[in-house]
Amino acid sequence: MRFVVLILVNVLALGAAAWLFDGIEVNGATRGDQLLTLVVVGAIFGVITSFVKPVVTFFSLPFIVLTLGLFLIVINALMLLLTSAIAGGVGLGFHVDGFLVAVLGAIVISIVSAVASAVLPD
Repeated sequence: MRFVVLILVNVLALGAAAWLFDGIEVNGATRGDQLLTLVVVGAIFGVITSFVKPVVTFFSLPFIVLTLGLFLIVINALMLLLTSAIAGGVGLGFHVDGFLVAVLGAIVISIVSAVASAVLPD
């Protein structure tokens, strides 16, 4: 059940970021196709943030301490770009146009995820 809630939070956060920024695109013929793409991309993003992000965070710990935690935004942006690359590799209609858009998207995703995690049950 926790994984379903994680995917739901990721779908909400990715959808908000795609809605706010033109550089984050979710393509599909219909709204249903776009929603299905967001659900699959949300699952991919959940797996990446569960397995890849802790390893990257561990090895980036000196930079995180040096920047007082701001490097975590860069790590989140890199996870979003990795999600975009994987989604493009499997033929999903999700694309992030560049690093700056990924940083802005990562900030929005972090805020929406924090709010949704506070509202939704564990």
